[in-house]
Amino acid sequence: MRTITVAVAGASGYAGGEVLRLLLSHPHVEIGALTAASSAGTTLGGHHPHLVPLADRVLLPTNNETLSGHDVVFLGLPHGQSGAVAAQLGQEALVIDLGADFRLQSAEDWTEFYGGEHAGTWPYGLPELIVGEGRQRDALKGVERIAVPGCNVTAITLGIQPAVAAGLVETTDLVAVLANGYSGAGKAPKANLIAAEALGAASPYGVGGTHRHVPEIMQNLRLAGADDVTISFTPTLVPMARGILATTTARIKDGVDLAAVRSAYAAAYDDEPFIHLLPEGQWPTTAATLGANSAHLQLAIDDRASRLVVVSAIDNLVKGTAGGAIQSMNLALGLEETTGLDTIGLAP
Repeated sequence: MRTITVAVAGASGYAGGEVLRLLLSHPHVEIGALTAASSAGTTLGGHHPHLVPLADRVLLPTNNETLSGHDVVFLGLPHGQSGAVAAQLGQEALVIDLGADFRLQSAEDWTEFYGGEHAGTWPYGLPELIVGEGRQRDALKGVERIAVPGCNVTAITLGIQPAVAAGLVETTDLVAVLANGYSGAGKAPKANLIAAEALGAASPYGVGGTHRHVPEIMQNLRLAGADDVTISFTPTLVPMARGILATTTARIKDGVDLAAVRSAYAAAYDDEPFIHLLPEGQWPTTAATLGANSAHLQLAIDDRASRLVVVSAIDNLVKGTAGGAIQSMNLALGLEETTGLDTIGLAP
């Protein structure tokens, strides 16, 4: 196959840097322009010293001139900025947005949770998403635009969707509590993200249904078969750089037992290369997914509360962002879906 040229906008950020780390191992990719906004003119190594093969590359301004002429353009930009950049790029390039601009189908949801004008809706880059009798991967083949999911959304969706699709739980009584690594908050300096505040502390954010990923989670679960969705979602920053551990619970329907639930999850995921239902008694840890494009799941039923409990672990920067983006790129370009992606974590 011919070499695929790739540009990355927002290369100085965590998402852009992770895309580059993974692309360096992709056998069909040649890395082209790397761009930034305020960091333009500096070297990539000043921001990502671990990316040794690219450390001397100078970051260019993010504009049509620097991004044009590539086969694929990744946009690792703050929300609200991808639309204007994407509008300048022709249809000859596959454009993959790592941000939120094109994820939501509802303009009303966008205005409520993000503000401003909705830029539109692109094909959604979660290949394993259950859509009717099929999977979202079928809708990604040959597309020219892809919107990558939010990292929390990926953890929760992959965790609960098989139970939703199989009709095993009440979808109007979902609760998700997440432990999140600090890289999910981005690289911009903020007082609550400095080490003196974060080390040794756990702190919730986006409490009370205000987090911007809420409508996206609901959108996904409706596609997976829910008539209506109500979810209480609370993320919590914990002192680790990467990772999400999501505990999602739902009221089970009468007559549902653990054997039926495990059977539904096995049917949904046994053929999925990046999703692993662990043996009974073994619980997911974020360490096991560190650096890997993997999601690890485990199930239990709380009989006293009549609730299904699903624990899912992902690396927010890999399966939650950059890995999912490259997985979707592979599908769009007709490559083997797993190309350039690893399921081997970095524990301990």
